[in-house]
Amino acid sequence: MYDFTLADRLCAKDLETLQLERLQEAIARALKSPHYARVLGQAKITPRSLNSLDDLARLPLTTKDDLRAEMPWGFLAVPRREVARMHYSSGTTGIATAVYHTRDDLRRWAECVARGMLAVGVTADDVFQNMMGYGLFTGGLGFHYAGELIGCMTIPASSGQTARQLQMMRLFGTSAVHILPSYALHVAHALQEEGGDPRTDLQVRRGFLGGEPHTEDFRRRIEEAFDAKFYNCYGLSEMCGPGVAMECQAQNGLHVRQDHYLAEILDPHTLEPVPIGEEGELVLTTLTREAMPLLRYRTRDITRLLPGECPCGSAHQRMARINGRSDDMLILRGVNFYPLQVERVLMGLPEVGSNYCLVLTRENNLDQLTVQVELSPDYAVDDLRQVESLRERIAEDLRAELLFRVHVRVLQPGKLPVSEGKAVRVVDNR
Repeated sequence: MYDFTLADRLCAKDLETLQLERLQEAIARALKSPHYARVLGQAKITPRSLNSLDDLARLPLTTKDDLRAEMPWGFLAVPRREVARMHYSSGTTGIATAVYHTRDDLRRWAECVARGMLAVGVTADDVFQNMMGYGLFTGGLGFHYAGELIGCMTIPASSGQTARQLQMMRLFGTSAVHILPSYALHVAHALQEEGGDPRTDLQVRRGFLGGEPHTEDFRRRIEEAFDAKFYNCYGLSEMCGPGVAMECQAQNGLHVRQDHYLAEILDPHTLEPVPIGEEGELVLTTLTREAMPLLRYRTRDITRLLPGECPCGSAHQRMARINGRSDDMLILRGVNFYPLQVERVLMGLPEVGSNYCLVLTRENNLDQLTVQVELSPDYAVDDLRQVESLRERIAEDLRAELLFRVHVRVLQPGKLPVSEGKAVRVVDNR
């Protein structure tokens, strides 16, 4: 079998040369779709129009609304008989959208994820339990085929059924997992409630986190619970799914698979590029996608490209963890903030548990934010004065972070609902 990790050893100059060549090919493929044939035709863009990567800015941006407007076939760039698989979004924020893949698209997707898994030490000797949802959600299948490509014993556990997950982890000696951040701590706590200890009763040594934005403190709590390394993974259905960018062992940013994706960071308001190191909206271009190439797709995810070299030696550009979404930004009394700002404060307090919820209400025509948070199971409190002191400290720390006052409710462990899927962090009752 050919070495699909070869691109990870390319130098920056060779990567740029490869990207330009593949960008020109991507435009040629995109022109075969009805949408880009019209849009690029109006802009008089051809593959020869781009002579350097700086010319990328000449291409029009693509949005989720464009995908919705062109459903079902407007972005398809190959005959339908060449489509090997379709993934379909939930449509919870609007009309559902479809993403198409050829067989080669699926192969490259699995290789991108496998490269990230190999980079942190996963081998054919690992037992890999994939605890993400299967089906139309891309998270499960993306990692499943990557695990099989590496040669792992791959367990398609999917999400939920925590007791069964733990049973399989103990029975088969699961050493690597792919899991939602919130569900990872739920699994650890479920075992602890049985009197077990994830650090000694399980053999998990590394895991991959995706599907939910989360803070560094939250990741460290997961690592401490399992006594294992957990690595961030980024992807979205429109690109393929997980594997667009993944952390290496340095845990110092996620390496973008630059041989398959071009990454830009734009100011979400002006849509102008921001300097490396500054935060903005991630915009991605597929370089090798056959069935459904996307040019300058606005992900709505807020992050930044990191300057400097990575200790691992890879020349692939690094991006910071996702800090929220431009369309997830909340506005309260004229102040903009992201839910992750709240998590950053809460997870920095050892007395606070991992489950929390932001409840937005309107009282007397004035918006209010109540942060509901549980005590840590390790924090035994019998004195109500201690709880009140903690509540006041949380409220003051949140005011310093958000620049407005919030209400705080401190609850006993286990009082907030627990989801075995993506955690519900915001309830807007306004």
